[in-house]
Amino acid sequence: MSTVPAGVTATGKAESAVPDAPQDSRWSAGRLGRSALAALVLLCGVTLLLGFANKDRCTGPEFDHWGRSQPDFGERKYADVCYSDIQFLWIGRDIDRHVFPYVEGGITPEGELSGGTVEYPVLTGLLIWAGALFAHNDAGFLLASALLMAPFGLVTAWLLGRLSRWRALLWALSPPLVLYAFHNWELPVVACAVAAVYVVHRGWGGAGVDRPLIQRASASAVLLGLGFAFKLYPAIFVLPLMLYVLTGGRGGRELPEGKTRDVGGMVKVALIAMGTAVGVNIPFAVAGFDGWLASFVFQGQRKADITANSIWFWGFRPDSDPENEAVHQLIGVVSPMLVFASFAVACVVGWVRYQCEGTYPWVAVSAAMLCGFLLLHKVHSPQYTLWLVPMFVLMKIRWGWIVAYLVADLAMGIGIFLWFAEIAAGKPSGIYESFAAQAVMIGVWGRAALLVGLFVAFLAARSTVDDVDAETGIGERQTSSG
Repeated sequence: MSTVPAGVTATGKAESAVPDAPQDSRWSAGRLGRSALAALVLLCGVTLLLGFANKDRCTGPEFDHWGRSQPDFGERKYADVCYSDIQFLWIGRDIDRHVFPYVEGGITPEGELSGGTVEYPVLTGLLIWAGALFAHNDAGFLLASALLMAPFGLVTAWLLGRLSRWRALLWALSPPLVLYAFHNWELPVVACAVAAVYVVHRGWGGAGVDRPLIQRASASAVLLGLGFAFKLYPAIFVLPLMLYVLTGGRGGRELPEGKTRDVGGMVKVALIAMGTAVGVNIPFAVAGFDGWLASFVFQGQRKADITANSIWFWGFRPDSDPENEAVHQLIGVVSPMLVFASFAVACVVGWVRYQCEGTYPWVAVSAAMLCGFLLLHKVHSPQYTLWLVPMFVLMKIRWGWIVAYLVADLAMGIGIFLWFAEIAAGKPSGIYESFAAQAVMIGVWGRAALLVGLFVAFLAARSTVDDVDAETGIGERQTSSG
């Protein structure tokens, strides 16, 4: 005789824990008003200004004939902890020559990119080209790029405010936003990932969340596909979203009439996400296949070296030196295998939660999968922390996890550049000789340990989105037919 978990009907759908809320109170209770949202976005703007000011310290006051900041840019970028990939890549990728990316590009046998190709997906390549279009030096490129990306950071703050109320201050005022907002081109992809969660749980337009789940999930799939065309990582959220649709959304109440599983909707979500990503990439692949492919080849060939900041470089020392091809080939196989294994574990645990609670926790599973990727991928660039911060907003985990991670990240984000400065200057830089080297170790292994803990914590936690839904009655008006 089978037993049915408490709070779940015999058909597998969760019973409502909250009575239907009146139409008016549904939009007023538990929500930030316009003034509060404006204040949140304004605070985020101040943080972004601080982030730009931090990176702008590396620019000028003079420039050489290449438009590179002088004097002593090579020393200042590390010693002053103001390095950014944006400013650095002004030279070396034909960005300074305003070459349209990918079309005439390629990669040499030695792994060098040429002809305008950059090592990022196509939408980021377009963003880089646009930022450089009217720039004549690395300072102008940094400024234009910041102006292009800042709106994405502000939109992310607004979306998180609508989803999780004042907890969105974790994004708007976070130290990583100061350190990394303009370190690389992360803000657009983070906005895509957060917007994908938003449209599932808040909808859009007058109908809002009362739109059928498949409409909301389809829009989310488009955003995740666009995110893939910026920086790849949002693609990992497609699988949890598919399982959310398969099981009928919140409490299973949004399944098509007469169905216990929405297989068709799940497949549709996958096809839309893939179709969006492919559709964005096809024009570039057709216009310049070699240049388009080179960006993927470059990332595939990248080694877990001293710049990768990952557990693979430090865990295999000294055998992880770049010259040791055998070790790096092994890492190139083992790392993705373990990443995918972590994805599988997260999805299975999410399914167990669904069977107990009636709702597939797709945001929690997505957050855990992101932890698995950050921990086990061969590259863990400092700015990847911006991918994780929204999950701190969207998931109700203990504050100790968040504070500890931000401290470890601060040690890494500052220590790595001070350490590079010591190495470049020929100063003692061993683990027993340098405080900067010790900070790097705290950052690398502290983040690694915390990511393991966060993987578990996320999978056990409730989403702040669900809590706001429960308080306001959002989603309770959905019928089984959507």
